[in-house]
Amino acid sequence: MEWHWIADYLQTCNCDYGCPCNFDAPPTTGFCEGTGVWHIRMGNLESVKLDGLNCGFAAHWPKAIHLGGGTVAIYIDERANVAQRDALIKIMSGQAGGAPFSILAATFSKILDPVFVPMDVSVAGEHSSYKIGSVVRSVMEAITNPVTKEPHFADVDLPTGFIFTKAAVYNNKECWVKDRDLNFNHPNKNAHLAVVNYNHG
Repeated sequence: MEWHWIADYLQTCNCDYGCPCNFDAPPTTGFCEGTGVWHIRMGNLESVKLDGLNCGFAAHWPKAIHLGGGTVAIYIDERANVAQRDALIKIMSGQAGGAPFSILAATFSKILDPVFVPMDVSVAGEHSSYKIGSVVRSVMEAITNPVTKEPHFADVDLPTGFIFTKAAVYNNKECWVKDRDLNFNHPNKNAHLAVVNYNHG
């Protein structure tokens, strides 16, 4: 299926700053838990327009992501109409093909039923945040230099990255999930903000 989107991507997880998973290394604590959202600036699945919509996820992997066995919850903007909901589910579940979703789908052994919820996404640099209904909350802030106490800014550059190729690195002031099989809280760990451009077909 042919689809494309340009989106702001916000992500928080339980790894230390930069996230070793970005460099094909094991997760900081041996397992991975995280959340993410895409605010679609412009996008479509074939003739279905997705401009302005949000979608997101919360996930747990018992080991490194590529080793599989993960559990994921998929969240769809409640503003989406029936056709848009169907399109976003097809893309995010990997059914539509194309990176990053078809790659990530192979790492999940349990995919929870999609939920249609209010999604509040604020893209504002180190002050970015997102709230998914009453089940997910992430708030970013600049990393603080432990010596000078000044804000510390850094980027991750991944020329062959399949989720993003360049992202800012921030502190996640808040990162929690309370939804069905997923329940975690990982403040003061890694956060990313990126602009992504996905194409398939």
